[in-house]
Amino acid sequence: MPEISRFYGIVIRMFSEVGEPHHVPHFHAYFQGQSAVYGIQPMMLMTGSVPPKQARFVEAWAEIHQSELLANWHALTKGRRAVSIEPLS
Repeated sequence: MPEISRFYGIVIRMFSEVGEPHHVPHFHAYFQGQSAVYGIQPMMLMTGSVPPKQARFVEAWAEIHQSELLANWHALTKGRRAVSIEPLS
């Protein structure tokens, strides 16, 4: 699963779904052994959890980069590579 961003100890990854996607557009956030899956549009927690402070960072980052996240999702469904997205600073 490609890593697309990393900030404040949080790793953001997105699975490749070539062809007709089986899931809604989403990404995975990992922090110290915990993980959460966030929908992109609408931006929302779908499953799992990370600590509240890190969850706020992930949600803020995803709101800022929503169009880039969707572009990566569409690229992966076409068999192309995801591109890195600027970290939260």
